[in-house]
Amino acid sequence: MADDKTRDKASTFLRLHQAPELLTVVNVWDVISAKVVADVEGTSALATASHSIAASYGYPDGEQIPVDLMLEAAGRIAASTDLPVTADLEGGYGDPAETVRRAIGLGIVGANIEDQMRPLAEAAANVEKIMKAAEAEGVEFVLNARTDAFVKGRDRDQAEVLADAVERGKAFLDAGAPVVFVPAKLDEAQVTTLVEAYGPQRLTMIGIPGVPSLARLQELGVARVSYGPMPQNVALTALQELVEDVHRGGGVPSTMRMLN
Repeated sequence: MADDKTRDKASTFLRLHQAPELLTVVNVWDVISAKVVADVEGTSALATASHSIAASYGYPDGEQIPVDLMLEAAGRIAASTDLPVTADLEGGYGDPAETVRRAIGLGIVGANIEDQMRPLAEAAANVEKIMKAAEAEGVEFVLNARTDAFVKGRDRDQAEVLADAVERGKAFLDAGAPVVFVPAKLDEAQVTTLVEAYGPQRLTMIGIPGVPSLARLQELGVARVSYGPMPQNVALTALQELVEDVHRGGGVPSTMRMLN
């Protein structure tokens, strides 16, 4: 059974999704990145990025990192902050419900779980098992049930892909997930279709170049925007630019902040 602090964080996190204001979560990958993001005024929650955590340990994305190592990293982040933390747990590492149960024990109050375009009945059953496991732990867990319809459907007719995302997302909501994650460069018409299908404050998205503005997404009824591996790549870009400038005879930029 989860402790009171974890239960309170979970309830707070769920309310952040249900509010009409768009929730933005900038993804982190270790304790210091979590501290830097959490210290910025206006940050109300944190999200881990599985790709970024795996990369920091030398593993490729796609459940190549051992589940114990992924959970350890997520747990360290959760222990480092008073903010709610949701973890990207890929497809659940072979046992989504058990992986989520273990994450809750580490203070995690939400998770992305990919459907990986498994048969819909199987994917929906996984959602139901996860939510039952979370209920047994006593938390209002924010499962961000991810459909890979667009990720795996780039070469298909996009109208058919959108229809798949609608069908699968509705099934996940019916199975108990509070929100559905559709990672893709969605246009305004696609966002509108998904929000109308799921209901307001049920769709979550990734904030990549080309999607509507945050203000417009809020107007359309999107619950949350996260950023996946992009924040780590922003940080790595700054590091590489420093190296390039050093090689040109320069050095540390005057805009640097001492953050640790």
